[in-house]
Amino acid sequence: MTKTTCAGVLTVAVPVTDQDRSKALWQQLGFETHMDAELQPGFRWLELRVPGAETTLSFVRASEELPAGIDTGIRLATPDARAAHTTLAELGFTVGTLLEWETAPPMFAFRDPDGNTFYITQTD
Repeated sequence: MTKTTCAGVLTVAVPVTDQDRSKALWQQLGFETHMDAELQPGFRWLELRVPGAETTLSFVRASEELPAGIDTGIRLATPDARAAHTTLAELGFTVGTLLEWETAPPMFAFRDPDGNTFYITQTD
């Protein structure tokens, strides 16, 4: 019998150079603020999430030990990849080619202003 140690994913940290800019951009994508607090002097913890979701994205201040510009590996779901592609481009994200293969749902990669890479896949 296997003992369950972990019961879920709470948050995924993404290093950014400007937490306020990241908060404003992601709110325009429909994310809501779950937590925004200075936990200690100079250390702000910022969590955003899709309404109703349990897992959050934590936008933490980038540093030498935690540089921005990473491939986050985060895959986000959308009901309309083409519309999401257009919206992200209009908001100033760098969007990759919208991939539309017969054997997979539409998807694309995008980068935030700090160069962090995310992915979007259409779900039906």
